[in-house]
This record gives sequence, structure tokens and C-alpha cells, in this order.
Amino acid sequence: MNPVHDHVNALAETLSVLRGQASTLLRWGRVMADRLSTGSRLLTAGNGGSAAEAQHLTAELVGRYDQDRRPFSAIALCSESSSVTAISNDYGYEEVFARQVIAHGRPRDILVLLSTSGRSKNLLRAARAGAHQGMSVWAMTGARPNPLAELADETLVLPGSTCTVQEAQLIAVHMLCEAFEAAGILLSTSDVKRRAS
Repeated sequence: MNPVHDHVNALAETLSVLRGQASTLLRWGRVMADRLSTGSRLLTAGNGGSAAEAQHLTAELVGRYDQDRRPFSAIALCSESSSVTAISNDYGYEEVFARQVIAHGRPRDILVLLSTSGRSKNLLRAARAGAHQGMSVWAMTGARPNPLAELADETLVLPGSTCTVQEAQLIAVHMLCEAFEAAGILLSTSDVKRRAS
């Protein structure tokens, strides 16, 4: 028994499923480019390792993924430490993302929720809040059946263990950024610097 080889083999199986859903990420990237370039915002959330993936996605949009371009509005709700702790203290952890979605979400904004189980109550409430706000709700989850996959408008579903799903979700985040930047929203470095000055 070789746990390292077993892990790589399990990840390869999950990535094979991800390859089959590449068209979903391509479509999402195009929708993001269309909406964010006209003033809409991306909100993300997750717990634990999925929180790190959510922050990774927003960092790529506010900063850059590969090419120089203007920044786009993206907020990782899990990284808002004062809001997270205040809402958790006053309303309970189940409300920690939903309340922020209600505060920040607008029609045509996009809410991306990442979860390996698809069962976290705070993400389920956030999905309902996003729908109520008129947002597009997208989820990246582990295998079906799970309630988050059913609540979201669209879901990227990846089977596997918690760790392989999280690892594949990071690749999915990068694929989404590739699709976003390929959708014609790039600016030259001089344009970026001129707009910043």
C-alpha cells in the first residue's frame, strides 16, 4: 500500500470528472467577464479549506491571474473578519454569510459558494439569500446528492474525498480565471497604469 500513489490516483479520478465539466467553467468565465466589466460584483464564501479557495478566486480578480488588466470587484465574505465574528456572535454562525450577501449582493452580481460536502448550513442560507437578492448563485461542491447543489442556479460537482475535491476546486478556480481573462477583458499594462494614475 502506497498512500502517496493512492492519493495521486484518487486526484486523477476527480480531475477526470473536472475535465468533463470544463464547458461549465468556460461559460462561467464569460458570464463573469460580461457582468464584472459592466460594474457587477463577485461574492464568494466557503469554510476551512474552501474559504481559502474562495479568497484565492477573489484575489485573482482584484489583483490579476496572468495578464495585466484592470481590477474587478470581488469580495471573499469569509475573509471579512470583523463581520464574520460580529455576525457569528450576534446572530449565530449559520447567518455569517447570508447577512453579508444581503448587505452587498445586487441583481446581476454573482455568488460563488465552495464546499466539499454541500451541506454547510451557513452556505445554504447564503445561497437562499443570494437568490432573494437576484444574484446568480454558482456552487462548487463534492458529489451529489447534496443540498447546496440543488439550491444553486448552477453547480460544478466533483466526486472524491474532501482533500481531492478541494485540490480539484483550486484547479477549477484557475480554469475559471483562464476563461475570464480569455473573454476579452484584458487591458494593456499602460492602460492599467494610466487608469490608476
